[in-house]
Amino acid sequence: MPSAVSWLLTGWIAWLQFYCEQFKLNAAEGSIGGVFQPFANWFGLPGHEPLFRRGVALREFAAATLVINQPTRWFGALMTMGLMGGAVFLHALGPIEVDPYNDGAVLTKKACLTFLVALSLLVLHRDEAVGFVSGLRSPARA
Repeated sequence: MPSAVSWLLTGWIAWLQFYCEQFKLNAAEGSIGGVFQPFANWFGLPGHEPLFRRGVALREFAAATLVINQPTRWFGALMTMGLMGGAVFLHALGPIEVDPYNDGAVLTKKACLTFLVALSLLVLHRDEAVGFVSGLRSPARA
């Protein structure tokens, strides 16, 4: 039976990722000019901004969907950690800096918080993750 804490953490991850999809999938100006076009330019692929933006959106949608489903919650949390870790890394070292919108780095702070929330959720569901990984091992040869 999932705990209330697990559902609270799950709710934050799902809400944030589903909420942010509207900006990526509807090609909001801040999403293009403020985040993804500078990244595309930085990677030397200026014509590929839509691919980057939609690719991140689809991965966030998948992570949010997986985190809602109890059996895959741990994997959704792991995906979220990867996505948010990548976002923080690219904001810190990439071309758009930590505060691209001059709003006190709200976007980066949300990414950091969501990374920590996903880490906490993964810790809560570590037995399920370990059980899954253990099931992937090939049987030892006698």
